[in-house]
Amino acid sequence: MPHPARPLRKLGFLTIGLFDPADPGPGHQSTLEIIELGEQLGFDSAWLRHRHLQFGISSPIAVMAAASQRTTRIELGTAVTPLGWENPLRLAEDLATVDLLAGGRINPGLSVGEPMNYDTVKHELYPDSSAVEDFSYARMDRLARLVAGEPVRDFSGKQGVVEEFSNRVEPHSPGLRDRLWYGAGSTKSAVWAGANGFNLLSSSVVFPEADQEPDFALVQQSQIRAFREAAQGHGAARVSQGLVVIPTDSASPAQREKYQRYVDERTPRTRTPQGPKGMLFAPDLIGTSDEIAEQLYAHAGFQEVDEVAFALPFSFDHEDYVQILTDIAGSLGPALGWTPAEGPQ
Repeated sequence: MPHPARPLRKLGFLTIGLFDPADPGPGHQSTLEIIELGEQLGFDSAWLRHRHLQFGISSPIAVMAAASQRTTRIELGTAVTPLGWENPLRLAEDLATVDLLAGGRINPGLSVGEPMNYDTVKHELYPDSSAVEDFSYARMDRLARLVAGEPVRDFSGKQGVVEEFSNRVEPHSPGLRDRLWYGAGSTKSAVWAGANGFNLLSSSVVFPEADQEPDFALVQQSQIRAFREAAQGHGAARVSQGLVVIPTDSASPAQREKYQRYVDERTPRTRTPQGPKGMLFAPDLIGTSDEIAEQLYAHAGFQEVDEVAFALPFSFDHEDYVQILTDIAGSLGPALGWTPAEGPQ
């Protein structure tokens, strides 16, 4: 087993929170139970994917609010919230509210760009302004300014006998601005995030530069290094890597077979660049914790980070996630030098 240059400092996990559209309640409850389990196992963070008009969590902020009342320590994040669907001012209010309810544990991960399949939904999302909406980095900058408490308007103070108004987003949650993350898949986005004081979420998808070798790990490594260079002078710029890992230490034979089928179906897309931008997918890592740890130590992207948020496979069952999380916390994490956090007080 290779020895890391430095131990893994923070270990988290990411879930999509699938549910049955005919009975969505149990799926949401399962997600909350998984987050509770994560805290009990000592994970440092739990992250929620954001899915609109699909059968995954469409309102992770509401789920984080619920999770904040069931947990006391574990950090809660989104990876990522697409800002093209959001009004930055309203989102800033919701994030600050939930962060206060959670005692400062919220880590909003965000991205910009036109919403997926925009032409199919723009008539409902932005019926009067779909042609002029700005989906650029400016949207992220606006959210950051509002979260930081910068003035929204000149008007403030009392009006009449009862009403009192603020000139900034309320409530204000000190420290939340420093916990904003940007989900970047390109060097351009990574550099922008670093230069503008955001933390970096690097996942299992990257877009290489035209002159780069189409090697996922090397491209991810290059992007992380570019981010860190751009982030100099902006405080403690954090980087988290998110790959799909499926430890099988305690899995049943049926689970191992199921997991391998899942990986086999997804592997072909990792062999060549995909689409006009040459998108690269990271291979899913499956095997014993020792086998996965050895692959991670050899991974150029992993070598650049000291915190991760391993992604849970999309379509597994609750008991599968329990087994995977238990093995990550009990075997894979320690093999990477990680020490579980203390449980709830």
